[in-house]
Amino acid sequence: MANTSTRGRGAGSPARRSLSAAARAAAKRADRAAPDTTVVSGRTLRAQEEEKAQAQGQGQEPDWEAPDWEGREAASEAASEASPDDRDEPDAPDRPTGRRRAVLCAVLALVAVLGLVASVLLAREYRDGRGAERARAQAAEAARKAAPVVLSYDHRRLEKDFAAARAHLTGSFRDEYRRTTTSVVAPTARKYRGVVKASVVEPPDGSAPAVSVVSASPDRAVVLLFVNQITTSTQVSGPRVDLNRVRMTLALTSDGWKVSAVDAL
Repeated sequence: MANTSTRGRGAGSPARRSLSAAARAAAKRADRAAPDTTVVSGRTLRAQEEEKAQAQGQGQEPDWEAPDWEGREAASEAASEASPDDRDEPDAPDRPTGRRRAVLCAVLALVAVLGLVASVLLAREYRDGRGAERARAQAAEAARKAAPVVLSYDHRRLEKDFAAARAHLTGSFRDEYRRTTTSVVAPTARKYRGVVKASVVEPPDGSAPAVSVVSASPDRAVVLLFVNQITTSTQVSGPRVDLNRVRMTLALTSDGWKVSAVDAL
């Protein structure tokens, strides 16, 4: 009895060898299942089936065990039922932060303001351009009508002629014209019976009179005119013709375009 117990517990006993073989088989199975304990590929199953067939042909028990399908199905169901937070998700694209959104809104607002300002400026420029074109036409016509009246007089009706001329004038020039005609022109015209008749030059072919707009804005214009003046008096034996170039400055008033200055060139 003593010897039998000793042999059963010894290192070379059959029981201990069976336990060692079982441990090595379990370690091999753990190594094979370590890469993926939930999925067994078709290639692994085929390899196990070939190993089993080879072992049966040699009369040996194959060193493998049937896949634990129930355990793998339970693990798969547990993975599918896992919460979205527990699953691996692909990296979400960067979303604009609050500061980026604020900067974007500020840029869009600035672009809108700039567009509004540009629209206002363009509208004003268009309006000024249209106003300037209208001013050129109106000022040229006003100068053409004013020149013969302002630059003409007859000693027989001085007051009437001077009053008609003042109706085409404005501002300080109107006051200056009144002083000059009263103190200088009227006495000389009466003394020498002077008569001056002015007219804007008109080409022989009947084209537009010799009137040119030098500059124009919606409320101010400068016009150049070619004016002929025919003068008769007791100091000359016959009519005298003067070919003059006259520059008139006109201003837009509540009564229309009026002459604010006259310069002989």
